[in-house]
Amino acid sequence: MTQDEQERADTLPGADEEEPRAPARQETAEGPTAGPPTDPLVGLSDDQRGLPQAVVAATDTLPGTPAEEAGRQPKREWRPGEQQPRQMKVGRVVSDKMDKTVIVAVEYTRQHPVYKKAMKRTSKFAAHDERNQCHIGDVVRIEETRPLSKTKRWVVREILQRQVVV
Repeated sequence: MTQDEQERADTLPGADEEEPRAPARQETAEGPTAGPPTDPLVGLSDDQRGLPQAVVAATDTLPGTPAEEAGRQPKREWRPGEQQPRQMKVGRVVSDKMDKTVIVAVEYTRQHPVYKKAMKRTSKFAAHDERNQCHIGDVVRIEETRPLSKTKRWVVREILQRQVVV
């Protein structure tokens, strides 16, 4: 080794330290067996591994799934045969002219795709009202159910607020 190479080796950090090595294979009566895990750095802290703090800090802040980043639970995957929880919506009754059926208008807001302004939108759902208790103006909670007719896939679960008669 020349003097230049020796000086370069002296200036490199950790040049004088030896890297930890995995234990050699051991011979037993049954034959050769592997020693401890092949990764010699298992169980060592970041300082003992010789990683710079910048690398350690960068690995601690790696992004997770988009759901975790947004601060909400990740979407659950359902197994075949497992029943999913049914959707519930709250809306106002706009028609009660049919027998055992009411039309419920559910308002929601969406952002305009170009102008980014909040827009009110309304969806109407036909809901089953077994006892004909709901009247126009009532605020009700409806729950998703099996198809009851061509258009009815919702059932009234409860009346939250009756129409105020003036």
